[in-house]
Amino acid sequence: MCGIVGYLGPLDPKDVILQGLKKLEYRGYDSAGVAILHNGVAKQVRASGKLQALEDKLKSENFNGRLGIGHTRWATHGAPTERNAHPHQVDGISLVHNGIIENDQDLRDELIKDGAKILSDTDSELVAHLVAREVKKTNSLQQAVENILPKLRGAFSIVVIWNQSPDEMIAFKDGPPLVVGLGDKENFFASDVQALLKYTKKFIYLDDREIVRIHGQKVEVMTSAGQPINKKSVEINWSPDLVEKQGFAHYMLKEIYEQPRAVAAALESHINADTHRIQLKVEGPTASEFTNLLKTTNRFMIVACGTSYYAAQVAKYYIESLVKIPVDVDIASEFRYRSPILDTNTLFMTISQSGETADTLAAIRLAKEKGLKTMSLCNVRGSSIDREAFVKLYMQSGPEIGVASTKAFTSTLTLLACLALDWAKAKDQLKSEDEIKIVKALLAAPSQIEGVLNYDKYFNEASQKLKSYRGFLYMGRGSSFPIAMEGALKMKELAYLHAEGYAAGEMKHGPLALIDERMAIVMLCPQDQWYEKTVSNLEEAKARGGQIIALGTGEDERLKSRSHFYLPLPKAHWMVNPIISTIPLQLMSYHLASHLGYDVDQPRNLAKSVTVE
Repeated sequence: MCGIVGYLGPLDPKDVILQGLKKLEYRGYDSAGVAILHNGVAKQVRASGKLQALEDKLKSENFNGRLGIGHTRWATHGAPTERNAHPHQVDGISLVHNGIIENDQDLRDELIKDGAKILSDTDSELVAHLVAREVKKTNSLQQAVENILPKLRGAFSIVVIWNQSPDEMIAFKDGPPLVVGLGDKENFFASDVQALLKYTKKFIYLDDREIVRIHGQKVEVMTSAGQPINKKSVEINWSPDLVEKQGFAHYMLKEIYEQPRAVAAALESHINADTHRIQLKVEGPTASEFTNLLKTTNRFMIVACGTSYYAAQVAKYYIESLVKIPVDVDIASEFRYRSPILDTNTLFMTISQSGETADTLAAIRLAKEKGLKTMSLCNVRGSSIDREAFVKLYMQSGPEIGVASTKAFTSTLTLLACLALDWAKAKDQLKSEDEIKIVKALLAAPSQIEGVLNYDKYFNEASQKLKSYRGFLYMGRGSSFPIAMEGALKMKELAYLHAEGYAAGEMKHGPLALIDERMAIVMLCPQDQWYEKTVSNLEEAKARGGQIIALGTGEDERLKSRSHFYLPLPKAHWMVNPIISTIPLQLMSYHLASHLGYDVDQPRNLAKSVTVE
């Protein structure tokens, strides 16, 4: 959550910081601010609300310094007011902070006892006071940071500057992501590489409890005790154009339309399109090590949050059906707190688009402590979760700006299907003809998605009717059940409407009480092994007056006659149906939210990268 940008170089820091913060708006925020050197003093400008409010304030401001920091804040401690916005300033120290300081009350009591005047309700200002107190003693910003680090508990990424050292920035982290951007005679800090792609493609990813000092054109990485670390930089090959809207009304709509390419990119490295064979390519272990790991592993556990959790639930159907081993799927925020039973014969996977999700990161670290082999599926190479994992898979979907995940979800489903195939093959559970059949079905998915995108215009026109419903119940069976939950999540995230996803067979155990003529029933009913049972559940909903929106296979007259709205989807293998069915559910939520006048890319109260528990 939140966004940090720091800059030291020949350009105008105001322009660099504002441009960077705009690229980080997707992360979710409710206030913003900058502190930029002018006449040897960091001038602070802050505003509550959207970044435009800060930009309006900065129009009349000029700065002659070449050092500055900026921040977009998502409120945790204290209301989203200008008083609580970052940067915080104390005695020449200016500081921005992402995360939560868990021992803030103890620090507040200590500082007040020491005579500090605390001006905000935030935990972040307390860190600025600690640094300011130490820098008076040491006359060194780096030493001050080293001294205060042991006092901080919680999750934090912090960048700090000092009036008396006008060509120095220091950053340190424990939890939320922070990167160093390496430029030509200029260097940067940011909470996400997307903020800096306009200026550089060369980055250093920081690990927890590391300190970075940018001094002039020099970048030094060190331990929390100040010992030098030789950190390698990485090249990010995303072009700045990839994170622009390219003529679409919203990033989310652009990303929905990018899904044919994203699914194709996810498949490209792992499938031989000529022989229609699977060969999953992972990073970390060698190919033979990975195959042996799959052969000898008899239990699979996946831990994730939100949309990634629903993708993991689809994977349970894939892997248990093909590989014939038990699969456990856990919500990351619950996993650590239920005393999980972990054994070393379990392959442990975490899924996270950003690779920085705090609960998921904590889960993979716990699994490693218990001696499990770990695997990650991320979209961001070099992210915290990616670095922790033994086996690494990448979504390859490119930057995803919209808070509500779209192309990262379908890329994840694609890769999980490939994993299931490769695992079944390793365990001699996959017949050659079945492998070819499923691979062909996966290769056909991008073109099938292209066809389903034609529903864009349909949902745009149908939104007037859809917004009259008082709620939405999404239902499916088998591998369509997690997609029902994902569809409901999109409706909640974007349109702020009551929406729930259920296993269709559970309808009689409660949801039937909700159904009347003002309740929309979104029924996922492809022609698969669960078809007949799902149609029976549809009949039950229709009999109670539910307004049926059915997604089926082709021109299914049986479904069409029982539905108020029927959407024919291409005929596909049951493992591909979840990928295809996702697209119209995304479009429905997108257009309904857009017609209701909501900010589709930045839904209220939500953030793209959830870096605190």
